[in-house]
Amino acid sequence: MQKKGILKGGNRKEAIWNRTKLGEPFKEALDRFRKEVLPRKDFDPTSLLQFGLFMAMAVINILKETEKKLGKEGQEVINNALIKTGYQMGTQILENLQVPSEISDIELMSFLATVINTQSWTSIEDPRIDSDDQCSLDIIWCPLQDIYSPFDCRVQRYLVQGITNAFKDSGFLSSEYQVEFKSTIPAGAKTCHFVITKKKPNETDKWEEYSKILEKKALEK
Repeated sequence: MQKKGILKGGNRKEAIWNRTKLGEPFKEALDRFRKEVLPRKDFDPTSLLQFGLFMAMAVINILKETEKKLGKEGQEVINNALIKTGYQMGTQILENLQVPSEISDIELMSFLATVINTQSWTSIEDPRIDSDDQCSLDIIWCPLQDIYSPFDCRVQRYLVQGITNAFKDSGFLSSEYQVEFKSTIPAGAKTCHFVITKKKPNETDKWEEYSKILEKKALEK
């Protein structure tokens, strides 16, 4: 059994984590699920994974077929829809946000990343705060790792971009951040390793820059 890392509802080592309250996306649907489905003795939780994988494959196939038939214009339509979906998720994560007055920006950013990873992607995350300007994390297990190719993971880039756009617009964070991935499980690494650092003045967004590189590669394919 995978013991390392945390899942949704897990406890981080930082004491301030327990005094930070974040929103729960799709709360109405979750409340109904907890009340009417989860208690049933015949409920098999792997069915939710199957449903999620089914939807994930639908998304990547929609993107690929649209790129093939409509080129760059079609690609932009799908990517913008993914960004919009991510923005909606980010807005719900910040709903009724309660944070201690002494929480630092990097702590809040790290905590938000934990919610994204353990709720939005149902992943097992091993998070760290490295310094006042940087946090990092490893995804130890991701539900998509056995069905997505390394290139398919680009779908997640636009969802993440939408979520981070919502964070920027919220005003809860006084700094903007660079999000970079250093390794991914589908590419053969042991973990998906991400580093998040405070942006320097006038620094371009590395996440969006690399997304553009992948967009070009996809159309060339």
